[in-house]
Amino acid sequence: MISRIEGDLVSITEDGRAFLCCDHITYELLIPGADHQRLATMIGQSVRFHTLYYLENQGQGAAYIPRLIGFASPEDRSFFELFTTVKGIGNRKALRALQLPFGAVAAAIAEKDVELLVSLPEIGKRTAETIVAELHGKVDRFVEAKPFGGPDGGGGADAGRAALIRDAVGVLTQLGEQKIHARQLVDRALAADPALETAERVVAAAFRLKELG
Repeated sequence: MISRIEGDLVSITEDGRAFLCCDHITYELLIPGADHQRLATMIGQSVRFHTLYYLENQGQGAAYIPRLIGFASPEDRSFFELFTTVKGIGNRKALRALQLPFGAVAAAIAEKDVELLVSLPEIGKRTAETIVAELHGKVDRFVEAKPFGGPDGGGGADAGRAALIRDAVGVLTQLGEQKIHARQLVDRALAADPALETAERVVAAAFRLKELG
């Protein structure tokens, strides 16, 4: 069982694969959509993945191909394993669907935010309702108020930052952004400047980032 791997990140592909060189051997790992943009800035750097190993069914059971999925943290791996316990969500579907930080998806489940879940790729309303029904009450430990990696604070600070994110996402959706894209823009804005303190400033920063592409 391979649970962790570290090496030089050679490349990533648009279809969600990362190639990692470790002691003259290059490994192919599947990566969640949420990590694609971050990893794109780390080509050539040493990267550590916490991994999940599984056998992928090919040809209606005629063959099985070994696969490695790479995660940023053990917590992300644990959330992914929980997420894929939902009926109808396999590893490949989960990798495509999880385009937001896992803590944000966990928060949507905890808050029964079906609308945000439906905005994820391949997640329809019925699947979103099933996710909430099966995982509500099980995801609290994965909810993170600061998915952009800021320093930890007290509970009040976390609640305030969560409210800031929620308000900024709400403004962006009112201005025509899809909810998933709004959340991605907010996370990027706060990652670039964790000192942003009002929804208005977060929204302005998000639009600047959008213009940059």
